[in-house]
Amino acid sequence: MAGASHYTPPLPAFDEPVKVLVVVAPYYKDIADDLVAGALAALEGAGATAEVVEVPGALEVPIAIRIAHRQSNFDGFVALGCVIRGETTHYETVCNDSSRALTLLGLEGANIGNGILTVENHDQAAVRADPQGQNKGGGAAEAALHLIALSRKWARQTKGVGFKPGSYRVAGDNEGPASA
Repeated sequence: MAGASHYTPPLPAFDEPVKVLVVVAPYYKDIADDLVAGALAALEGAGATAEVVEVPGALEVPIAIRIAHRQSNFDGFVALGCVIRGETTHYETVCNDSSRALTLLGLEGANIGNGILTVENHDQAAVRADPQGQNKGGGAAEAALHLIALSRKWARQTKGVGFKPGSYRVAGDNEGPASA
């Protein structure tokens, strides 16, 4: 049913600042620019700060996210790019492998909104990327924000279990503090 509206849950509110990395493959620069504009507007609207990095193609997007997830302090990630069907099976490889890698990263705990478009032609991509239209970049950013909120909601609280410095006495040591 074309033109049907889709439900989108309201954006979460955050007590603590949110920092998001937007990773974009600008192979189709006009499409990528629209995706980034939509994502940044959504993140700004939620009060999040964002950093944008470019990678050569859609297959590199999950790799960059993996590096940042392991080595940096981002709360979430937005994956952006566009894959347009060509004459070879490369399209299926790029679509399937980038999507699968992003899903696996999400299952490992990375909060990722996937805005990598997979389309038949440039016109389809333009409609989906347009921030005033389908705004798939904004939708990917909102998905990341929802996952960040869930991650924070269900974060494990530390129970204070462990050793306390100075709370034990070594055998034969009469000068150290007694254990409680």
